[in-house]
Amino acid sequence: MLSLSKFLSFSILLISSTAFAQPVDDEMAKLLDASLAEQETPEYTSATFKTTRLVNGHTNEQVAAGVLDFRISHRFGAFNTGAYNFFGLDVASMRMALEYGLTPWLTIGGGRSTYEKTYDGFAKFRVLRQSSGKKVMPISLNFFSSWAVKTLKFSNPDIKNYYTSNFYFTNQIIIARKFSDSFSFMVAPTVVHRNLVASVNDDHDLISIGVGGRLKLTRRMSINAEYYYQLNKPEGTVNSLSIGFDIETGGHVFQISFTNSPAMIERAFINETTGRWDKGDIIGGFCISRNFTLFDPRK
Repeated sequence: MLSLSKFLSFSILLISSTAFAQPVDDEMAKLLDASLAEQETPEYTSATFKTTRLVNGHTNEQVAAGVLDFRISHRFGAFNTGAYNFFGLDVASMRMALEYGLTPWLTIGGGRSTYEKTYDGFAKFRVLRQSSGKKVMPISLNFFSSWAVKTLKFSNPDIKNYYTSNFYFTNQIIIARKFSDSFSFMVAPTVVHRNLVASVNDDHDLISIGVGGRLKLTRRMSINAEYYYQLNKPEGTVNSLSIGFDIETGGHVFQISFTNSPAMIERAFINETTGRWDKGDIIGGFCISRNFTLFDPRK
């Protein structure tokens, strides 16, 4: 039969072991829950491309929610215009634009180009995002839709002209994949609708397929290339080919480009390019992008 002293010692030991074991069990449970939650959370791919543009065309990247992106783009004249035009630097066209992230999956924007005095607006939707972990998605997929109107005076004011004749509509699917930290690739099937065509035999809907890639050179610099192949090419035009360099400098991204396309929006650079690389119709240019955070949605 246990003595009173042995019974008290046994009771104290039991209570002490229970008290110390409880926090350990709680901590182990928390670690287990955190591990399971981490396994169930997909790991989304980021920075497939440096900005929302590869060179002229859009990428799968969206402007972050609550962020305003102010963009100034310049294109000069062709190199083959010679020393008289300072190899194209005496000639310049510009586009100024604002893009805003309404949500993580929706970006809207608009701009004005000196090329044919064009105004444009667009919306870009994120449909799929490349991810690994619990949810595996091998690609990113975005839908891009834009409207543009050129406001040049009509060439023949004596006939009845319609304002809507200068309307253009673009729809594009952007399929992108980041294969490694250094290389990304995208494909962009595109349809451009133009309200007015030169003759009844011309197509109102122009179909093209764009391809592009990014190769990272350093932590802050990459080389980009894009090519748009026209399936039903308007007479007198050629396919757009562009090469660019992205340089990240603190709060903004500086892009240098070389292209045969003087225009900087889809309806024009895809279907109205006439310059040829092999004839020296190479146009230099640059774009400066600066982001301003208007509000933080996490707050």
